[in-house]
Amino acid sequence: MAKPEAQPLIGANVVPLMQSAAPTNYHKLNVEYDVKRAGSQAIPEHVQDQAQAIVERFNKKIARTHHCSYVARYKGKYLYLDRDDGGYVSHICRLTYTGEMNAWEFTIYKYSDGRYDPEEWFFPGSEKLDGTIEGAMKAGLEAYPP
Repeated sequence: MAKPEAQPLIGANVVPLMQSAAPTNYHKLNVEYDVKRAGSQAIPEHVQDQAQAIVERFNKKIARTHHCSYVARYKGKYLYLDRDDGGYVSHICRLTYTGEMNAWEFTIYKYSDGRYDPEEWFFPGSEKLDGTIEGAMKAGLEAYPP
């Protein structure tokens, strides 16, 4: 699965990093954990905090060798992992919160279709998927090299 040539992505969900200097708590959303809505539960704030810490640790590890960093976004039950590759942010994958930190459901972003595709499982790096956020980021590095 080939990633298109680097180009500025413009839109509501994608912003060049230089223009997105957000406060350190930008990843926190004002969402409520609604136990009545099974299957569409928002990710609790404490889980978002844990996820953000995992992303930041991973970014520190990969920054020296890959010159890129992951950016987390949250919407409802989804954690979106985008990646900044030298000033351009691109979609990589979407994780679905299942209630367990080590059991996230993975969906890769498919550039050929312009959407997250839950049916796509044959791509470089798929063997890295283990239900963890770090496994998803490792898979993203192979599926879409920086």
